[in-house]
Amino acid sequence: MNRTEFVIATAIILFVAFCMGWFANWLIHRFTHVSRSDVGELERMAQELHEAEETRDQSITYLQQREAELTNQLSQTEAELNAAMEGLRDARYEAEELRAYIERAQQA
Repeated sequence: MNRTEFVIATAIILFVAFCMGWFANWLIHRFTHVSRSDVGELERMAQELHEAEETRDQSITYLQQREAELTNQLSQTEAELNAAMEGLRDARYEAEELRAYIERAQQA
């Protein structure tokens, strides 16, 4: 192989390498390219997701507050029920004592 053939073969090899590199770059760009409409849609979706998360957090906070209120009401109602039951128990005991007293008074 003389010098001219060597230069031509080297030029062909370099040209083929350049073409392969350009084609690989084009493929990578083609598969990874995000269009402007896609970016806008992604931004819109991100905004909607952020709003949904804020709504979820507000809902969780509201439910926790509501649960605390209902738990407090339940505790108060149970305390009132226990007081009413104790009062009823005392009233029944007094009624039994009065019945027993009346029966003793009638027998005497």
